Amino acid sequence: MKVDILLLCLMDLHQVELMHTQLQRARRRTDTQDMELAMDLMVVFSKKKDDRNADSAILERLATKLELHTVADLKEETFAVKKLLKRRRQNSESLQQMTDLLNKFKAIAGIDEALLVDSPFSKTLQRCPTSLIPHEFLCPITLEIMIDPVIVASGQTYERASIEKWLFSNRRSCPKTGQTLDHLSLAPNFALKNVIRQWCEQNKVELPRKDPVILPPFGCSAEIIEEISSLVQDLYSCNLDVRREAIVKIRMLSKENPENRILIASSGGIPPLVQLLSYPDSEIQEQTVTALLNLSIDEANKRLISREGAIPAIIEVLQKGNGQAKENSAAALFSLSMIDENKLLVGNLNGIPPLVELLGSGTIRGKKDAATALFNLSLNQANKSRVIKAGIIPPLLHLLEDKNLGMVDEALSILQLLASHPEGRSEIGRLSFIETLVRIIQTGTPKNKECATSVLLELGLNNSSFILGALQYGVYESLVELSKSGTNRAQRKANSLLQHMSKCEHIP
Repeated sequence: MKVDILLLCLMDLHQVELMHTQLQRARRRTDTQDMELAMDLMVVFSKKKDDRNADSAILERLATKLELHTVADLKEETFAVKKLLKRRRQNSESLQQMTDLLNKFKAIAGIDEALLVDSPFSKTLQRCPTSLIPHEFLCPITLEIMIDPVIVASGQTYERASIEKWLFSNRRSCPKTGQTLDHLSLAPNFALKNVIRQWCEQNKVELPRKDPVILPPFGCSAEIIEEISSLVQDLYSCNLDVRREAIVKIRMLSKENPENRILIASSGGIPPLVQLLSYPDSEIQEQTVTALLNLSIDEANKRLISREGAIPAIIEVLQKGNGQAKENSAAALFSLSMIDENKLLVGNLNGIPPLVELLGSGTIRGKKDAATALFNLSLNQANKSRVIKAGIIPPLLHLLEDKNLGMVDEALSILQLLASHPEGRSEIGRLSFIETLVRIIQTGTPKNKECATSVLLELGLNNSSFILGALQYGVYESLVELSKSGTNRAQRKANSLLQHMSKCEHIP
């Protein structure tokens, strides 16, 4: 299935926009990643349905990227989703999201549901006895239960390690159907993976643990394979200059080429790079952490880098490295913390205080890298308290005051996350934050006003004293104006805030 390719954490709108803004900037800087598809999906899958609606441009872009814009595409995907729905007694939230997204694709394509009645999948909806492993859970190549199912271009699902071996042996066809594959990309089948996991839990079947198997990508030339293999060997050299040169070349090779990132990992390049993070040489640390940042763009590499113990070493570089190394360490922590368990790991390893320090005293680029990482880490509830205790509120307020930095929206996005935490509301209240918010609502850019109104609403819904304070600073008239002439989202937020104000005392 395709629509479950990137079911990521669901966020409020300006939280998604913060990450989208950072990633747009990332495309202009070296050594980072492009996640437009992930950002679009986070917008579409937002839990707060009343807070925004994905416009047709986003949906059309998603339909094109997921190859779900023809009758044939949508017909196949619809019955794959129905297959999962019939197998489960209750619809999970992720399955419902997939169904809703498919319906939106059908609407923009002008496709009648009647066109999707018949399906080649209808004969495969038979249920297996619960004492047996359902055949849909078995890899067509090995006939073993799948641990990391992935989808190939033909729409068939295989165990990742099995299909990678198949493709790397110079085959370009689907093993099950025999059809030639249009491309060799593999899309994680998260929905099926979750169903398999739940079935195993219900039937007390223990899945074996497997580390990701990364093979060189199909089509790599013998020359590049040999070059990268040689560079990985040089990382173990006793000659420091040879190691330094190898790191620089690996950094450059992994900068923009996805296949090189996979090839470097499959050649064993990640373990020695992680070890070199602790080498007492600032230049080597900088080049190494940047190389790992580049490699972490690949999803499987994220897990390999984490499992090699890179996060503590990256945090140490963030604390003690030179300016460039600190900035790229912050960006690397952001990339690695896209995996949920790493969010908590960074917090537990005391990685938040140096990020807060970089936010307060770094260069503009350093501040932005730190803000992106802190925003992502603060999506974890336990980390919200850590971020607040690390003293993030004062530097965030400074970002609001210094318009030359151009980080007002980033600061407000983090503040809204923290405003949902009791400690965050208490800290914000002690620092006369409300007056600053009101001033932004009155004089900021349309986007500034939208974000500031969102933060005030988050605060006010939890504590009416914030609403009364804002009224004393003259916010009421500005909200009325915003409800009529602001951005669509600002109008919705302003109206919600005005409705809430009407329930409070001392309203004009």
